Amino acid sequence: TSKGTEFLAKAVFIAAGVGSFQSRTLKVPHIEQFEGKQLHYRVKNPEIFEGKNIVICGGGDSALDWCLNLVGKAESVVLVHRREGFRAAPASVSKMKELCDNWEMQFEVGQVTGFTEENGQMTEVKVTGADGVTRRIPAEHLLVFFGLQPKLGPIADWGLTLERKQIVVDTARFETNIPGVFAVGDINIYPGKKKLILSGFHECALAAFAASEYVYPEKRVLLQYTTTSPKLHKVLGVETPHFD
Repeated sequence: TSKGTEFLAKAVFIAAGVGSFQSRTLKVPHIEQFEGKQLHYRVKNPEIFEGKNIVICGGGDSALDWCLNLVGKAESVVLVHRREGFRAAPASVSKMKELCDNWEMQFEVGQVTGFTEENGQMTEVKVTGADGVTRRIPAEHLLVFFGLQPKLGPIADWGLTLERKQIVVDTARFETNIPGVFAVGDINIYPGKKKLILSGFHECALAAFAASEYVYPEKRVLLQYTTTSPKLHKVLGVETPHFD
């Protein structure tokens, strides 16, 4: 794992959905050096923004909520969004515009296209507007809320056969190109694939039977039914019906 933990397993099931959701990042050359220090894609400790010059990017609820939350606590709050329209709740947008009218915060239409650095610290961001003019805004912290996107993450480096960022499996066992590694649910792909929960259960059942060959190679696995199996009735806590 990412912490160095190792697991010994005879079979592995990958049920990763559409992948791991990660923040959409700001596409400005070399700005990643400030990530976790002055560039933030999520807020862990709001107290670090108190008394600071804050620039917030985005047009959704997260961006607007943090604008409203930090006004009066930060030294300055500037919201940057690429257009006049917002995806956030109308009440939040109205409140933001009211604060701008009262000069308690500022809203700029444009996109962050650069930054100014002094002694390894970001001091300003450069915002280019629709008019082509680039303005320099003081920024000790830059908060970016561009939403989330799914990514495969480390799965992409496991040597699995992929197609359109999905794992290729067979339809008899739902096994990948690596023996003992199975993929079920939205993460896999095969001819006729339907992304339904019902299909996922079907895939899991066949993969489980296939995996048992690795885990219990000498054991024969029999099909059991909830209508007739005393063993399943015991597990489910129901009484086995008796037929005359």
